[in-house]
Amino acid sequence: MVLSEDVFNENSGTVIAVTITSQPQRAGFPLTYELVGSGLPKPSWVKISQIRTLSVERIGRKIGKVRAEELDIIIEGLKEILGA
Repeated sequence: MVLSEDVFNENSGTVIAVTITSQPQRAGFPLTYELVGSGLPKPSWVKISQIRTLSVERIGRKIGKVRAEELDIIIEGLKEILGA
């Protein structure tokens, strides 16, 4: 799941992203967050602690979108993990 803004992605040639998995997770928030109603084909979890910087060339087509409220929760999880 891409977290960074389009202007950053376009200017840097990279995106900041977190891992999404369809495997049920034992770890709870803030390490993981279950996506609900994202349009993904399977039940999915964001692995908040697995943040990556990727080349835009490695990014495929968009397959879903999270609601603003879910994005806020994911960002709060990142802040909690980082102690911010």
